[in-house]
Amino acid sequence: MLDTKTVNRYLDLLVDLLLVRRLLPWHSNLGKRLVKSPKVYIRDSGLLHALLNISDFDMLLGHPVVGGSWEGFVIENLLNAAPSSSTAGFYRSSSGAEIDLIIQLPQQGIWAIEIKRSSSAKPRQGFYNACADINPQQRFVVQGGHERYPIGEGVEVIGLRLLVELLEQAN
Repeated sequence: MLDTKTVNRYLDLLVDLLLVRRLLPWHSNLGKRLVKSPKVYIRDSGLLHALLNISDFDMLLGHPVVGGSWEGFVIENLLNAAPSSSTAGFYRSSSGAEIDLIIQLPQQGIWAIEIKRSSSAKPRQGFYNACADINPQQRFVVQGGHERYPIGEGVEVIGLRLLVELLEQAN
């Protein structure tokens, strides 16, 4: 059995080798109890699938990792497209308010991004509660389709490719 220090050293090495992304929690002085442990993603979804012996798309769709794999893929693409001076994190309070990805862009403020694999993307109430806490300038639900349309309360559903293009234009 490995102790916590050893695991953290291994994780630090994987982060340094750019194999793993450690997404830190968004912190601001909101007076709320926030989750403080980071989220960890394997940066290359192809490597993740190979490590799990997932050899084709049908196997991936039936595997419990499909949602996390999609989330990691989206985060990696969005952060690669964002200006280098951007900061990123996630938001989760002890009461269940949650935003999958927060990107603070230098000239455009805070973008709150919920990641959904299904094409009928609709955020949960926790996303709206978290947005009320941090008051982002943009609110998106990113999904795998190609459309962009509003779904109310200042939130837009947007395809991954379109959101990547928006972030590239922010450079």
